[in-house]
Amino acid sequence: MKTISFAIPCYNSAEYMDHCIESLLVLGDDIEIIIVDDGSTKDATPEKADQWQAQYPEIIRAVHQENGGHGQAVNTGLAHARGRYFKVVDSDDWLDEEAMKPIMAYLRRQMELKDPTDMVIANYVYEKVHEGSQTIMRYRNVFPLDREFGWEDVGHFNQSQYLLMHSVIYRTELLRDMGLVLPKHTFYVDNIFVYEPLPHVKTMRYFDEDMYRYFIGREDQSVNESVMLSRIDQQLRVTRQMIDDVDVMAVENKRLRHYLQNYLSMMMCICSVFLRMGNTDIDEEKRDEIWHYLKEKDPELYRHVRTSVLNVATNIPTSLGRKAGLGGYRLAQKIFKFN
Repeated sequence: MKTISFAIPCYNSAEYMDHCIESLLVLGDDIEIIIVDDGSTKDATPEKADQWQAQYPEIIRAVHQENGGHGQAVNTGLAHARGRYFKVVDSDDWLDEEAMKPIMAYLRRQMELKDPTDMVIANYVYEKVHEGSQTIMRYRNVFPLDREFGWEDVGHFNQSQYLLMHSVIYRTELLRDMGLVLPKHTFYVDNIFVYEPLPHVKTMRYFDEDMYRYFIGREDQSVNESVMLSRIDQQLRVTRQMIDDVDVMAVENKRLRHYLQNYLSMMMCICSVFLRMGNTDIDEEKRDEIWHYLKEKDPELYRHVRTSVLNVATNIPTSLGRKAGLGGYRLAQKIFKFN
């Protein structure tokens, strides 16, 4: 068994996928890299994937599939994974070699244990390459250092702090046992990836290392504002699945329950502000529908989410309320750093 499987979803990624793969190869021979070519047709991604596999047959596997979107590429990577741990690395991002040294050492020690840690967490860095700037997202105030811990040991998350796909490494069997499946042809599924598994996570370990480098700057990125506007239906689809698949109010641990409530509040806030930006009757109907959906599913959870500060601000009725809502969007943009 390999120590860790890295899944790299690739869709027309030939221009930048090499850097991502090279950042993983330096981590050792006990890893595997699963390059998932998601039906690329516009460049040499399929050929590059096969070339990498031919060069490193003991480490790299190329898997080709019909285009199914980022979520299906993650599903495919998980289905093929042979590592004890599983991590997704997007093809335009990379991992920091020095930061990974203590993390890899820890994962290797877990290979010897009957009950390995469920989730390993580390920092991620927004790399705004064209601006020459970085923003480091840390969890020093949230998680204990230098030991394994559970949810009862977790501190208070600030409003800008959430676990993202970039910051987590899961035990592979945990994801399989809980039956994680991300929807096809849908963006923003990374929210499901770091939400649905959490009630199944019992043990964690945090490294105050700047592990994941998240590239920001391509015009077609899913976090680009105009792109998010055009894909609001996919954001709504993801949010509905999160509402359906996790019974938040039934979570026994108070700190985990509070975190899940806040995460869903953030998702509902983003849905609301982008629908208010659309400013059509259809957009308003969709905004009403998603809130009604949550209320019908779980009235108690609805009350918690609807009365959060940002959702009060972004859902005030009337045109004046819409202006306030867009002001709330700019605030949410700064807090959640989604573009």
